Amino acid sequence: MKIRQDRLAINPLQWVASADGWIDPGLAPPLDTQLAAIRDAGITALHSAVPADLAPKDYAERLAAYGISPAPGYIPVRLTEDATERQTFRDTAARVAAQHAELGVPTVFLAMGMAKDAERVARPAVGHRAEQGRLERVRDLLAEIAGIIRAEGITPAFHPHVGTWAETELETRFILDTVDASLLGFGPDMGHLAWAGADPAQLVRDYADRVASVHIKDLDLGLAAEARDAGWDYRKTVLAGLWSEPGHGNADIDGFVAALPDDFDGWLVIEVDRGARPTPEESVRLCGEWAVGRA
Repeated sequence: MKIRQDRLAINPLQWVASADGWIDPGLAPPLDTQLAAIRDAGITALHSAVPADLAPKDYAERLAAYGISPAPGYIPVRLTEDATERQTFRDTAARVAAQHAELGVPTVFLAMGMAKDAERVARPAVGHRAEQGRLERVRDLLAEIAGIIRAEGITPAFHPHVGTWAETELETRFILDTVDASLLGFGPDMGHLAWAGADPAQLVRDYADRVASVHIKDLDLGLAAEARDAGWDYRKTVLAGLWSEPGHGNADIDGFVAALPDDFDGWLVIEVDRGARPTPEESVRLCGEWAVGRA
């Protein structure tokens, strides 16, 4: 399929990749610095993340000044017995969904979140300590939050993520098979699914009618397999060079994109959690080269 240029976006994680293999939003440069580099790379849409000091309207105007449109953002949630924390997840989901509605972005990615000390961060991508009861609680939480997002007129797209309680193909299929399609869409990240040993393209084909938007990632599949077999933790795997800019790893990006339905109208959001290049700006430039070459 031909990729629409206005549906190719970036989530510029390169700028927030920390030295210990994690993500630290505090490392991000000013928004205008990011937007200038993204514009110069030829990318025309950006993962939506409205800063606390901007209204959605002002955020959209700032993006538009650089010729950039808002694309689907991201809502992480975690299992918790703390009522206050759970309410915070509900409130955040409602707020972010309302922002997406105001921005005119009809989809948002919904995922289980990570914590540095989480068990699956220490033993990622293999379904560590899988338990049916916990998976059902994960499913129920995602369904609850999906309902909040739907109430704002936005489609929540379930996004499996390594290092969380919803990372494997079996867990992905269970959640999609037991939450009604009218409530929860699918927002696969080809990199995280492949890291966990899944076939991302086959999952897209099997749930084609639910794919709302996707994350495009390239990676070293051999390294991913080595890390799973050796029991490396999340950050060691990332620091070993798991991720790369699109076209610079050996993931089957073209096969993943080809698996999308012919009438697919969602976004393809490029992510490089940790660039293989000397600077974030160089990494973003290479992402842009790939995006422009696929349009």
